[in-house]
Amino acid sequence: MSESTELIQEILQSLGLDTAYRTASLTLLEKGESRYLRDFKLNHTSTLTSAHLTEKECALLGLSTAINNNNTPLTNYYTTYAEAQGATPAEIADAAGCASLLASNNVFYRFRHFTQKEKYTQIPARIRMQLMMKPATGKEFFELLSLAISAVNGCEMCVNAHEDSLIKLGTTEERIFDAVRIASLVTATGKIIF
Repeated sequence: MSESTELIQEILQSLGLDTAYRTASLTLLEKGESRYLRDFKLNHTSTLTSAHLTEKECALLGLSTAINNNNTPLTNYYTTYAEAQGATPAEIADAAGCASLLASNNVFYRFRHFTQKEKYTQIPARIRMQLMMKPATGKEFFELLSLAISAVNGCEMCVNAHEDSLIKLGTTEERIFDAVRIASLVTATGKIIF
């Protein structure tokens, strides 16, 4: 068995997937004996820990990002991992709800930002956002989830707004940075495992 195949099997086992599972991109990495597989494995592992976030928070960030990216294998993995870290059904629901809510907000506010027309800022958004008022995860962490998803979705206006809110709530820049780092790595994993 090649080193690439062994690395892939380790990655798949860690994600709770059958070792025979393959995607086209995973097969390409395996056939090419890609050195990236080592980075890929380490990058995935680094989504599970942070000096500035709890393991439960890492899991919920991973889950919200996986849902945002429509990735079923990673959604299943991070759901199980979040539960193992003590996440409640309500907190898990917040992670799912955040992905959906931010999908609409990111499109809407990106549109406003792109057009730069005052008229569009005067028209009510009519997007219901009650989830943001009293999230089970707490206001600060829900803002962190929102920032991470907004970064993945590329909404500059939302990223700036959530980052500003977090700083006002007393969140450290290191905590913010790690949330976005985790979301970026979950997104990268989803290019190979989907």
